[in-house]
Amino acid sequence: MPDFQYIAREFSGKQVSGTLTANSEKEVLSSLAAKNLFPIQVSQTASSKASEKQLGKRVPPRVLAVFYSQLADLLRSGVPLLRSLELLSRQSTHPALKVVLQDVRDQVADGSRLYDTMRQHPKAFTELMTSMVRAGEEGGFLEDVLKRIADFTEHQEELKGRVVGAMVYPIFLLSVGGLIVVALMVWFVPNFEPIFDNMKQRGELPWTTTLLLALSALAQNYWLMTLLATAALLYGFNHWSQTADGRLKLDAFRLKAFGLGPITRNLAIARFCRVLGTLLRNGVPVLNSLKIAKDATGNQVLSASIGQAAEHVSTGRSLARPLGASGQFPEEIVEMIAVGEEANNLENVLIDISENLEKRTGRQVEMAVRLLEPVLLLMLASVVLFVVVALLLPILNSSGAA
Repeated sequence: MPDFQYIAREFSGKQVSGTLTANSEKEVLSSLAAKNLFPIQVSQTASSKASEKQLGKRVPPRVLAVFYSQLADLLRSGVPLLRSLELLSRQSTHPALKVVLQDVRDQVADGSRLYDTMRQHPKAFTELMTSMVRAGEEGGFLEDVLKRIADFTEHQEELKGRVVGAMVYPIFLLSVGGLIVVALMVWFVPNFEPIFDNMKQRGELPWTTTLLLALSALAQNYWLMTLLATAALLYGFNHWSQTADGRLKLDAFRLKAFGLGPITRNLAIARFCRVLGTLLRNGVPVLNSLKIAKDATGNQVLSASIGQAAEHVSTGRSLARPLGASGQFPEEIVEMIAVGEEANNLENVLIDISENLEKRTGRQVEMAVRLLEPVLLLMLASVVLFVVVALLLPILNSSGAA
């Protein structure tokens, strides 16, 4: 809770000042009235304002993974929750996490449940993590859940790091290639335009050269309009993608996109299987686990399919059959889930599925990136070749005619 500085007067007229910790300025005024003090000035302290700014900042997953692991170790060693939170808040070197842990610790000291306080900080703790913490608190295995959250977070960050690292060189290549093409169009091609004026007037200019000069003129004269139009399109697309209909259609496109569709689907299913297996392994009922795990896919289409499957499970049916009927899950995955249900070993089967899918997807990403590099080089070479041919063809034609 924030701290407030106040200046007030007593009945005798004596002026007093001090600091109060409260949820709001209104609560401070009520506290002063209860003490028979008439407030003159009430303001939040500078340190509290700085803390509020930190509360709105995002905490990196890798930092959270360390926190979950340390908290699990402290609780497993018998250190009380309140003391563990206080210790970790003092030791934290990340400003945003430090402030968040201080607030969580204060609310837990006032009698709040841990998952309730974590839920109030969505920039730090995701809904998935708070739901798992809630299951751990209610089931009496909080330290085990925290350790699994730490392992899960580290695993997801490692996978994300591999994907991002693999895309660095293609993105760099595409950026440099784009700058080279723009430089050619703006500064290099216009120098040849006076040479081709006579051929243009006689109608003897090849279509490739005409197209090149038109693109060059567009880049020179309408670059600002082009940038504004591009920015408007990006803004409109971003706004549309935030709507419910936009998210649904975009997620459906991601699952069907050529080349990227299988990778997107496998990653989403792997996240779902890992979270569901982790929850079931920790004793969370299957319906609650499905409700939590369906949001871990990060895809609206798959989440809807899992939600429909959960309705069938609530009536006593198996999970595999509705997942297979949705058409969103590969047959081999559905078959493995069916076998896990029959053997009463679903949680371990789901973890195995997630690990196998992540390994397979990692290989697919590496192969796609390896293919992407020569494709980008070929595209860049084709553009440069087009510029060179468009500039040389009129000269060659005029030489041949002479």
